Amino acid sequence: MSNFYFPDDLFGEFDRLQRQMSSLFSGFPTSLRSGPLGAFPPVNIGSTDDTIEIVAFAPGLDPAAIDVSIDKGLLTISGERKPTAPQTREETRSYAQERFFGSFRRMIELPQTADPDKVQARYADGCLTISVGKREASKPRAITVQ
Repeated sequence: MSNFYFPDDLFGEFDRLQRQMSSLFSGFPTSLRSGPLGAFPPVNIGSTDDTIEIVAFAPGLDPAAIDVSIDKGLLTISGERKPTAPQTREETRSYAQERFFGSFRRMIELPQTADPDKVQARYADGCLTISVGKREASKPRAITVQ
């Protein structure tokens, strides 16, 4: 006789386990360098041989109201988006509002090759572009064979 319990519906048990695991990890990002779906501002992250490039899409923000900082390998983008005044009549009631407003904070884990002393940020056309230089030791180099 076996000590294992096998339910009648094994696939149903797998579905239940998958739902439990999904709910357990639903608030966490899918990777260390990304955030949950719908996080503001949405970002694109890439790299070149010399830099790590982060582009945050944040239209309608005042560049002076955006804070960018790096601490212990985490790049933080924070600020506040003010609500826009509606251009509709008073009797119009809103039933859907997709534009985010309010305070935000977005944290991105940088790779160990990032050099926190080599950071540049610029805001143009609704995009915040942050370039983080890489450490010299981590850059590719050619080795001469003798």
